[in-house]
Amino acid sequence: MKSLVVAGAIVASALAGAPRRAPHVSMHADRAVPFAVGETLTYDVSWSSYLSAGTAVTTVEDKRSSGGSSAYAIAAEGRTASLLQHLYTLSYKLDTLLDSVSLLPQRASTETQEGSRHRVRTTIFDRRAGKAHYEIKTTTVVKEDIVIAPQTQDALSAIYALRAAPLRTGARMTMPVTDGGTIYTARFDVGAPERVRVPAGDMSAWKIAVQIADANGAPVGRQVAIWIADDAKRWPVKLQAELAVGNFTLALREAR
Repeated sequence: MKSLVVAGAIVASALAGAPRRAPHVSMHADRAVPFAVGETLTYDVSWSSYLSAGTAVTTVEDKRSSGGSSAYAIAAEGRTASLLQHLYTLSYKLDTLLDSVSLLPQRASTETQEGSRHRVRTTIFDRRAGKAHYEIKTTTVVKEDIVIAPQTQDALSAIYALRAAPLRTGARMTMPVTDGGTIYTARFDVGAPERVRVPAGDMSAWKIAVQIADANGAPVGRQVAIWIADDAKRWPVKLQAELAVGNFTLALREAR
């Protein structure tokens, strides 16, 4: 199930529900980004032979003063469709605080409900120390510090940072990503724009092949790809992943 969360979290995050605050005035300029507070993207989720396995919604909730800078509170929630809930309940909530200057996460959390198993995982990034403080809560609480590279993302912030990157055909980007207290390496190879049909419409998007590897270089998932619209909004319009538990697809239904 970890591989499902890793792949799914590339496009999804959780509703943090925090109050809106005034933006922090920084000496450094904010990075230009293609998203804004209030952006909400809704996806249809399909898995293997289930044409409608659930939904996922991502939201840029607000921009707040945080960590001596300002940060976007980005959130999403996903859950299985009502039919599948009779067989297996899976819901997840993720959130990230994405620094508006560095486009690196300050904090990330993941809450999952798998059947009767409930888990909350929190990662706080300490860039100066080169560490992340990781905590997992189930029926017990486990804490550990993990060593991170300077440009480490969480699984959700990675996709928003990717949207802001200077995408072009033939480009290749690599970034470390932490999920569940484990460091992965994600490589993104940008292909030529192509037409993609999703419930939200027929769009032109870059096809980006994604390779995710663990610390030993072993692949996590196969045939992973994400399509990002090649216009100013850079919406992630589709994601496909071939995983050990089946084929997994997210397709954009609505954007506002």
